[in-house]
Amino acid sequence: QLYHHDKANIPTHAEILLQDVARVKSIHSKLAKSLGSTKVDQTDAANIPAKDGSVVGSGNYVVTVGLGTPKKDLTLIFDTGSDITWTQCQPCVGTCYKQQDPVFAPSLSSTYSNISCRSTTCNSLASATGNTPGCSSSACVYGIQYGDSSFSVGIFAKEKLTLTSTDVFDDFLFGCGQNNQGLFGGAAGLIGLGRDKLSLPSQTASKYKKYFSYCLPSSASSTGFLSFGYGGVSKFVKFTTLTTLSQGASFYGIDIAGISVGGKKLPISASVFTAGGAIIDSGTVITRLPPTAYTALSSEFRKLMSRYPKAQPISILDTCYDFTKFSSVSVPKISIFFSGGVEVPIAAKGILYVNTISQVCLAFAGNTDDTEVGIFGNTQQKTLQVVYDGVGGKLGFATGGCT
Repeated sequence: QLYHHDKANIPTHAEILLQDVARVKSIHSKLAKSLGSTKVDQTDAANIPAKDGSVVGSGNYVVTVGLGTPKKDLTLIFDTGSDITWTQCQPCVGTCYKQQDPVFAPSLSSTYSNISCRSTTCNSLASATGNTPGCSSSACVYGIQYGDSSFSVGIFAKEKLTLTSTDVFDDFLFGCGQNNQGLFGGAAGLIGLGRDKLSLPSQTASKYKKYFSYCLPSSASSTGFLSFGYGGVSKFVKFTTLTTLSQGASFYGIDIAGISVGGKKLPISASVFTAGGAIIDSGTVITRLPPTAYTALSSEFRKLMSRYPKAQPISILDTCYDFTKFSSVSVPKISIFFSGGVEVPIAAKGILYVNTISQVCLAFAGNTDDTEVGIFGNTQQKTLQVVYDGVGGKLGFATGGCT
């Protein structure tokens, strides 16, 4: 085991779900104004192993990249729901949380330089972070908050980024965080994979054409990948159209068209899914559906699971079972349908969220009303190869992605 950390740092399932509520709240508040009809509708690949974030005490997924000269390896959460890439930096002016890697020291790197606060680059932070940048003795200061309580504030800078030994980018813009707090576990920071021009796919677009894919591993002991460029994309990928939400142009919008349980399509009117629209987000754990759709899903699921004893709900998950007395369990298949007739079967590991064997819950939740944006979360994305074609405006799915 590569990682050593104190057990105290690992969040409980209840804490992860609570963090998830905070994240979804902040996404909803960002997108609250986008309701109704305002919605508009082969190169080298760098392939990086992706691990379940529980190895560093996070509910998300992490990869290790190199920063600086000489390069320092940093384990960062990757997130399609945000844009700025940042890492904790010395000196910590406010507080820094405990991370596994040594904290990055800009003074020890020969390729590090600050961005001036009088530059247009500094001003471009406003769209990427939602905050107006500041100035500290002519250096550009960024600030970004996630969910309820996590944040990173520091100097906006550029540095050499090493994805693999052959894929190295000079002058990569990133946040050198000197005051960071929150729910990052022991990860050294975050990679922003959103659609803003400061995100990693946008900054490396000349090489990879905003084309990337990942497979999220189904357990802490298995490995997935995060890959940039066209290489290694499955021949069986089926593509649906990416949409843009008017209030949140950096999110990857998708059109959910239907859900099936046990092979049976649920009778949900298409307008239920179009009312609020939806995004795909690698940083949200539990998929959020319009309540009308969730109620239909949950009641059909309960029907097919009636032989198992029910258990108490946990946090946002209300369809729970106690499997203590069963050596094997048969779970109905669930598929999500996206526009263009794309059916995405959810892996068994993505249907149930296991708190303990006596409390195993359907890993979906309902929003508070049908006009809130839906979110296709990371539990449901497990083992799929998910392909983002930023230039082509398409999102692809293939099963058996991590093998």
